[in-house]
Amino acid sequence: MKAHEIMNRLVYKVKEEDTVRSVIEKFIEYQISGLPVVNDRNEIVGYISDGDIMRYIGKHKDYVVDNFYYAFVIKGDDEEFQQRKQRLLDLNVLDIAKKKVYKVSWNEDIENIAAILGNKQIKKVPVERNGVLLGIISRGDVIRHTFKTLL
Repeated sequence: MKAHEIMNRLVYKVKEEDTVRSVIEKFIEYQISGLPVVNDRNEIVGYISDGDIMRYIGKHKDYVVDNFYYAFVIKGDDEEFQQRKQRLLDLNVLDIAKKKVYKVSWNEDIENIAAILGNKQIKKVPVERNGVLLGIISRGDVIRHTFKTLL
C-alpha cells in the first residue's frame, strides 16, 4: 500500500508569512495539534505543533498563553500578561516551527511510513510529490489501513 492510497487529501496548513495567532486559531477551529507550513508554491518549509508552542513558552518565560491547551500561573499585572500574550501571538510561524520536516513521497510504502512515524516519534507526516504538499498521514491512518482487512 502506498502513501497516496491512505493519505488525507484535506490538509489544513499555514503559509510561511502567517503568525502564531493564525496557527492557534486553526488548532482550535479544526481541533488539530499540528500543521505543515508552506510557501506560495505549496512546498513544505516547516511544521508547527502544539508541542513547538509549549517548548517555546518554556524557553521564553516572558511569553505566556492562557486558554489554549494548558493554563499557566501568571505573575504580574493583567496589562503585562496581555503584552506577553500579544508578543507570542504576533510571532511569525517560522520563528518557532520546525524547519527540518520529516515527510514522505506520494508513492512511499506504508511499512516505511510506519517506521518513520514510530522511530521519529511523530504523530503525522506530510506527503509530497515533486516537493509539493499533497496530503498528510497520521499514525491512526497507518493503523486503520494496515489492520482493517484483518478484523
